[in-house]
Amino acid sequence: MRLVLAKDIFKEFKEHSVSEFFRKNASMLGYTGKIRSLTTVVHEGVTNAIDAAEEAGTLPSVFVAIRSMDEDSNHYKVVVEDNASGIPDEFIPRVFGRMLAGTKLHRNVQNRGQQGIGISGGVMFTQATSGKPAKIITSTGDDDGISYNEVMIDVNKNEGKIMDHKRLEGDWRGTRVEFEVKEVIYQRSRYGPYNYLRMTAIANPHVQITFEEPDGSLTVFERATEEIPEEPKPIPPHPAGMRADGLLELSKNTRSQSVGTFLVSDLSRFSRNKLEKIEDMVDMDLDKDPSKLTWDEAERLVSAFRRMDFMAPPTKGLRPIGEENIERGLKQILHPDFACAVTRSPEVYQGGIPFIVETGLAYGGDAGDTRGSGERGLEIIRFANRAPLIFNQGGCALTSAAKDIDWRRYEVNTERTPLTLFINIVSTHVPYTSAGKQSVAEEPEVYEEVRQAVMQAARKLRRFLRKKIKRKERRERANLFEKYLPIISQKAADLVGEDPPEVDPLIKEIAGVKNGEEK
Repeated sequence: MRLVLAKDIFKEFKEHSVSEFFRKNASMLGYTGKIRSLTTVVHEGVTNAIDAAEEAGTLPSVFVAIRSMDEDSNHYKVVVEDNASGIPDEFIPRVFGRMLAGTKLHRNVQNRGQQGIGISGGVMFTQATSGKPAKIITSTGDDDGISYNEVMIDVNKNEGKIMDHKRLEGDWRGTRVEFEVKEVIYQRSRYGPYNYLRMTAIANPHVQITFEEPDGSLTVFERATEEIPEEPKPIPPHPAGMRADGLLELSKNTRSQSVGTFLVSDLSRFSRNKLEKIEDMVDMDLDKDPSKLTWDEAERLVSAFRRMDFMAPPTKGLRPIGEENIERGLKQILHPDFACAVTRSPEVYQGGIPFIVETGLAYGGDAGDTRGSGERGLEIIRFANRAPLIFNQGGCALTSAAKDIDWRRYEVNTERTPLTLFINIVSTHVPYTSAGKQSVAEEPEVYEEVRQAVMQAARKLRRFLRKKIKRKERRERANLFEKYLPIISQKAADLVGEDPPEVDPLIKEIAGVKNGEEK
């Protein structure tokens, strides 16, 4: 066996950029399979469009088009256009050409996307499959007109390159992104763009989405409310579940002059009273400079946190959809016979990260039918910060928690009942299982909260179904009386030689009708 020297082995040592890594591992971003890849491109464009409009204080109106470029191949143009603030020229190569860059990653704040990868991943997929740049047409609404740009990514440097730039005339504000992609296919299926947009409309009732399919069909998902969600605010991390490395990272960036002040000002729900308890529990100098905090001291502080009781994290940094708006979204898109929603109180999972679970149930109408086939059953639609999670359903905590319910207790046959179950997790950091952001890790706290929320909504559904059965039984009884009571009344009247009494009020009472309305 030949002995190989270390210097020879390390001749091949090379550093790689994050762009090069994801180019070779595009499946980690969701670009796997022809249907899923197309849906992922649409998802990244639409997510950015809605976020941008909300940040601009504008009710989002999003136009999406998928146009066939060649009937004999899997070659499409994807267009996503928004009515947001537009993008200044100097930021275009960074927004669309650099991974792990953006306005979200460094802030502890709730966002649909949280990694700074999505839209640049779409640009990379475009150039990897078609060899073409992405086209970015944008305007901030100022006097400079409209900016036209063709962008590609230099994967070795992880930076965007403007391949073409020119100014266009026009009076418009917003951004239009065009991706030309190959090796994809369009289908109106559970995993396709149509269902993705349908789910987006349910979770974002303030958004209007216009969708043009390759055959020219046009669908408008109308908004159900004119209310723009409040902009989420950054919030300090919660002490419960805080780890030593996280505490040290915070301590290096604080403006506080002492460890004690740092704990009170930089952690959520950490009061002066808590500081006094920490002084009794931990033998260390809390007046020292936070930047001098050691790993051992951080571990001792974290251990003390875990022995203390803290209030639940504040909700000011989280923006749940809300029960009323969930119901509006379900009714607007699914037209159910019944809809209900539940928004739970905030909790924390490992790392002191706050989260809220929301659920909704829609029964009847178009509920339980994702393919338009007419086959109905329990449909589970999952969301994270309002963004749909279409893929990897089987490996997701939201799915497993929802299925770990004895649905028979709630009068539901999961194979036949026309039911759509809506689940949304709201958090500053959703515990995704991968960079593809399609499934949620089975954190015990998240799993249990989902179960409790689903059961809470299911109890509301059970009450509705039982009332529905009672109404049906009353109507059946009323039908019998309506058929035979006039005959009996007439016969009895003939026997006594009098006019028959009015039987309609009695029949309505039996049917449960009062003042012209069913009780």
